[in-house]
Amino acid sequence: MTWDAWLSVTVVASAIAALALTKWPADLVLVGGVTLLLLAGVLTPAEALQGLSNQGMVTVAVLYVVAAGLRETGAIGWLVQGVLGRPRGLAHAQLRLMSPVMGMSAFLNNTPVVAMFLPAVNDWARRNRLPLSKLLIPLSYASILGGTCTLIGTSTNLVVNGMMGAHGGLPTLGMFEIAWVGLPCALAGMLYLLVGGRWLLPDRRPVMSDLDDPREYTVEMLVEPGSPLAGRTIEQAGLRHLPGVYLLELERDGEILPAIAPHQRLQAQDRLVFVGVVDSVVDLQRFRGLVPASDQVFKLDVPRPDRYLVEAVVSDSCPLVGRSIREGRFRGRYEAAVIAVGRNGERLRGKIGDIVLRAGDTLLMEADPGFVERQHNSRDFFLVSRIPDSHPLRQNRALMAVLILVSMVAVVTLGWLPMLQASMLAAGLMLATRCINAQAARAAVDWKVLIAIAASFGLGRALEVSGAAGFIAEDLVQLAQDDPWITLAVVYLVTMLFTELVTNNAAAVLMFPIALSTSQALGVQFMPFAVAIMMAASASFSTPIGYQTNLMVYGPGGYRFSDYFRVGIPLNLLVASITIGLAPLVWGF
Repeated sequence: MTWDAWLSVTVVASAIAALALTKWPADLVLVGGVTLLLLAGVLTPAEALQGLSNQGMVTVAVLYVVAAGLRETGAIGWLVQGVLGRPRGLAHAQLRLMSPVMGMSAFLNNTPVVAMFLPAVNDWARRNRLPLSKLLIPLSYASILGGTCTLIGTSTNLVVNGMMGAHGGLPTLGMFEIAWVGLPCALAGMLYLLVGGRWLLPDRRPVMSDLDDPREYTVEMLVEPGSPLAGRTIEQAGLRHLPGVYLLELERDGEILPAIAPHQRLQAQDRLVFVGVVDSVVDLQRFRGLVPASDQVFKLDVPRPDRYLVEAVVSDSCPLVGRSIREGRFRGRYEAAVIAVGRNGERLRGKIGDIVLRAGDTLLMEADPGFVERQHNSRDFFLVSRIPDSHPLRQNRALMAVLILVSMVAVVTLGWLPMLQASMLAAGLMLATRCINAQAARAAVDWKVLIAIAASFGLGRALEVSGAAGFIAEDLVQLAQDDPWITLAVVYLVTMLFTELVTNNAAAVLMFPIALSTSQALGVQFMPFAVAIMMAASASFSTPIGYQTNLMVYGPGGYRFSDYFRVGIPLNLLVASITIGLAPLVWGF
């Protein structure tokens, strides 16, 4: 190999070792590797930066905005309730998650599927007290496995099929033909994750749980007229076993029900009193069908979606000390509405407006974004701070957000628009219909993931342009000698190796001519080799950099590089065994 090839291999191997053995951020490690190759002259500036203009990377960026539109309107809650439901345990949760993800990924690019489910799964896991680290890798893997079941399920299948069509004399695959191999792999992969995931997937939880938060509030919520919760039981409504909060009492027509059974049915205008920590109170404010019981919230001048929750501690110099919230005309004085009061863990009974304030009380208020700045140096409060991600949802736009999502999926499935154009149109519609504002759209984009994806394209390009990938592939294929089965296995394993190190499409394009010339030299049919390349280039499980969806869940799941090794390598070998065994039987040498 040339000097450039050796340097490229060394840098890529060092980057993988750094990700596997250290806790350095993936984006910094990968960008550092691209920088070294750029300074060494292996990559031109255009090649180093080509990942920034890659359609897949840009599509991921735009889909963050679409997913944020669903989250900001509460439509994510619809998805969680309707598709995921309430699981009976971890294995049942994984099954309920992977089944729809596989089905959707068979007809839609798996990147948007993961982008849509990621915030929903995060919320779902927290509500059901499930470890997120045992759900996000199955989410990514299920999307990958589902994509192998149809020709349009992943771009790799289309790329390889397109190269076969462009090469005279080679047959092409039909829409569902690859399912002969893809479907058994998907089902076996799901079974493996359900059985082996219990031990192989990491169980990482925060050091402090929601229940460790010493700030406990008493908050009143009202079942609004026309609420979807009316007529449902406490259990069915999902108000039982909420993390960090519990339902203390229910008031109906002036009668208080302190002992609330799970089968108690809710009615419109029911007043529910909850006790819980601040994060859980924020969740209640965004619970579809519940509104704050205080009418002061609806008298503020600023529209609800533009407000935030703010915490403040009442000082001993506050003029409202010794007076009730209503008597002190809190809303008129401070342009904020108190929705909950905390007092050293004491359970405060009675309506919010009737609570007599004391010095040291912690108030949770709904206010405009300027409240913190106005009251920051005020002698009336100590420790004024805004609760992040606490603004009320635009729930009246939820149906619009769902329609935009369904329309995006439909136009892509029917082939009317490519994924990039459809996702950009959907993001534009989310903004135009006020499902999300510009500030929230900008904040929704996870730049660390995007930079890591873009940099991985640069490292893959270095292996290609330096000739390192070609040298390695040719040498390994020669080891198979003249046996078609062994050759097929080597082609699969080499393609799989390159998929883990570079991008899936680059690995497929690189291996296609090598496999074609090898099959011709052996005098056997090329179709089993084409299917092996499709499956190996799509089924990337053992590193986070091998596939975009693996990178997307890497940070949110709190994973380490070694987690993908432990879970992914057995799955890689399982899919490889099924493919190598079935492809020659279905299409024949």
